[in-house]
Amino acid sequence: TQTSVYPREVVVRALALQAGSVVLAHNHPSGEARPSRADEALTQTLKAALGLVDVRVLDHFIVTSTQAVSMAELGLL
Repeated sequence: TQTSVYPREVVVRALALQAGSVVLAHNHPSGEARPSRADEALTQTLKAALGLVDVRVLDHFIVTSTQAVSMAELGLL
């Protein structure tokens, strides 16, 4: 029903790839593509952590078996 995401690991990977920006994505096996409050909070946490090392979050997609929802399009970035 959930998994842990460690912001430091995302930052380490972005730095290893020398990324200037990232697009995040994760799946919702339930089929509900609407971002949850936890998704919104995690996105803001990742955005803040990546911002400290000048990596910009361009979007965060929620993916199901039939659709994908852009948090940027929803105004949640």
